[in-house]
Amino acid sequence: MKQKKQFILSIVAVLTIVFLGSCVDDLNKTPLDKTVTTDNVTFSNTSLPYIQYLAKVYGGFSMGGIGDANYGDAGEGNLDITGYDGGSQAGYLRPLWNLQELPTDEAVCCWNDATIQDFHNMVWTPTDVFINGFYSRLYYQITIATSFLQETTSDKLSARGCSQSLQDSIKTFRAEARFLRALVYYNILDMFRNGPYIDDNSSIGTSELPPYADSQKLFSFIESELTDCQTDMSDPAVGFTASYGHANKAAAWALLARLYLNADTYLGTTNTTQYYTNCIDNCNKVINAGYQLEPNYQNLYVTDNYNSKEIIFPIVFDESNITTWGGTTFLTCAAVNGDIQSYIGAPQAWGGNRATQDFLARFTNGETNYTMDQRYKMLTYGQYFSTGFHPSIDDQSQFPQGVPILKFSNLSSTGVAGTSGNYCGTDFPLFRLGDIYLMYAEAVLRGGAGGDAATALNYINALRDRAEGSGGFTDLRITASQLTLPFILEERAREMFWEATRRSDLVRFGKLTDSSYLWQWKGGLKAGKGVDDYRNYYPLPSSELNVNTNLKQNEGY
Repeated sequence: MKQKKQFILSIVAVLTIVFLGSCVDDLNKTPLDKTVTTDNVTFSNTSLPYIQYLAKVYGGFSMGGIGDANYGDAGEGNLDITGYDGGSQAGYLRPLWNLQELPTDEAVCCWNDATIQDFHNMVWTPTDVFINGFYSRLYYQITIATSFLQETTSDKLSARGCSQSLQDSIKTFRAEARFLRALVYYNILDMFRNGPYIDDNSSIGTSELPPYADSQKLFSFIESELTDCQTDMSDPAVGFTASYGHANKAAAWALLARLYLNADTYLGTTNTTQYYTNCIDNCNKVINAGYQLEPNYQNLYVTDNYNSKEIIFPIVFDESNITTWGGTTFLTCAAVNGDIQSYIGAPQAWGGNRATQDFLARFTNGETNYTMDQRYKMLTYGQYFSTGFHPSIDDQSQFPQGVPILKFSNLSSTGVAGTSGNYCGTDFPLFRLGDIYLMYAEAVLRGGAGGDAATALNYINALRDRAEGSGGFTDLRITASQLTLPFILEERAREMFWEATRRSDLVRFGKLTDSSYLWQWKGGLKAGKGVDDYRNYYPLPSSELNVNTNLKQNEGY
């Protein structure tokens, strides 16, 4: 594969030389019961150690640790977080995806791995291994980012004799680390609503217990960090550039837009117009930065998607160097069995995840021209009857039941398959312009200022024109009267499926737990049923509550 990810690929070389054991101790079951320090890093007046440490912070979003070459990040003894499976529990993307997609109509897993089916059935508990693993990963990322920030203050850099030019470069490094930490805190706010609070003044590597932070404190911290760090972040870079894989100002704007769009949900407020205005403001900044819709929707999810001018911030993978069972390898392999593996060039066929027939209805109910929609064509229902698939799920453990999703691919935009035989090299678009268009339209409909309905309609129709392909038709376009909040929720499903946003969307619209919005096996019943509202967020792990007496368990758990 082309050497395309210059910065992120350097992580492999960096970490092989320096990390993990030398400068960052691994964490045990709970994220703060062993120290994470920089004691063994020799910081100096050269750039290398700072690049190395920042690479580790970035690397934690792609890999669970430095593992055996034959087993990705599952290599024993090399994980950042011990006590968990390296592929399914100790990384970032796969646990994020599981917790965001499996409780919804977009995904059902047929495996019997530990408690994985508890998510679609919505019966998870505070001892769940997948919740605990992701929680540990999040606080691991927070701790190593904070440790980096503590070691790169102006006073410490000056004391080491760092030149002014090096200090200027490290300012950008620090801004990126602050963004990455804010991103993880956003995940905590979105999924857990509260948790331990660690900032630049925290005592890393001591027995001091971090204090408790409620949703208001977390929201304010994330907002402040993303606002402040922009000053020293790089300007937006559109498409494949030398800075590909780095977070820039546009990534901060995109995350702020998402934070403000969900603010009422997080803070328990109602129709706070200023938050929607702030969302629109940040969407406008991203849009004006020059990002462009990828002309071919499928090319957002192929091995050379790094060329796309739509992707704002990716989680980077590579089939030979940045390898893991928990990244887009998981999204491709778990979506297919041997009968349909070749359609996306999946390196392996695991037969695990598919969608419900209720998700299929997002396209077929009321969408009279849905067969023209390129996004619908990624759903294999109706196309491969010979393989035995059928949309209704009578038994969750049977992969051929349900709607197979062939979205993420191990093929390039020209149809060339990856060659590793084990891993997929497709990047995951954590933030992209299509989502920004949808957020803009929703914030306008919710009363935000700084945008208008006509522009919102144009953005939505741009997405639907793209979905229709290059035929020059306009059959999927909608009118102004059709642009409503219920439509936005449905269109987000069509545009963003399997991109780890569905749970948050359903919570924001009051649909995740509600008995009036059902899908197969919601709440553990084939016909679906409503569940208690506390399922809108996850519990803090029992193991963490036992260690840190400052914390408070979420209501209902």
